[in-house]
Amino acid sequence: MSSWSKRRKISYVSIVVVVVIVPVSLLAFHTFYKAPTCFDGLKNGSEQGVDCGGSCQKLCASAFLPPKLDWARYEEIAPGIYNLAAYIENPNTDVGAGNVPFHMVLYDSVGVPVVDTAGTMVLPPHRNTLAFLPAVKIGQSRPATVPLFEFTAGPEWIREADPLANLVVGDQNYSEGVGGSSLQVSLKNNGVQPIPPLHVYVVLYDKDKNVLGFSKTVLDGIPGNGSVVAPFTWPSSFNGQVISQEILPVAE
Repeated sequence: MSSWSKRRKISYVSIVVVVVIVPVSLLAFHTFYKAPTCFDGLKNGSEQGVDCGGSCQKLCASAFLPPKLDWARYEEIAPGIYNLAAYIENPNTDVGAGNVPFHMVLYDSVGVPVVDTAGTMVLPPHRNTLAFLPAVKIGQSRPATVPLFEFTAGPEWIREADPLANLVVGDQNYSEGVGGSSLQVSLKNNGVQPIPPLHVYVVLYDKDKNVLGFSKTVLDGIPGNGSVVAPFTWPSSFNGQVISQEILPVAE
């Protein structure tokens, strides 16, 4: 067979390969290939870790500082009914997390748990806040130590701006009477856009910055360039010991 005939056969075979194999390969590629996403459980695309960093909204563990627990307290609001709170700092300037699960445990004088209750919280960017559990019933038992507070899963941090950057805390009018204590806090929105619904926590301190009480109220939001009053009440008096209060608003 001449070399010309061999070359022609090779050319025919090459054409067949191109016409048949290439389309089949392209079809298989489009059928089985899945573009990288931030939810596929793989480190691919521009990610810095598994489904985190790079183009993903979720941040990798190395990109943030962990939240810090300052204290945990309980406060009796009625016989056998307590509010529980833990003061949490978020040291990250532009990083927040929502629906972070936690639990708190109260113990009696011999170390037996009298209640173990759970909740979720928001960690706003670069703001301190409370993990708050209201009206926890424990019956006849009395707690004897500060509550144990633990996050039950790590926060899934995302990079976000502070949604309350335009919120200003104004006048704080605290008063005590025979029937209890109250606080009225003025909150102003200095922006033109409305502020979404928010939870507002408050901590009461004595002259030595010891925690005397805490509470929470829920607001429907604040209109642009508007203001609202956040009310708080306690069923008892603090006997003139309240010297200052810290207001901790959180967008929900």
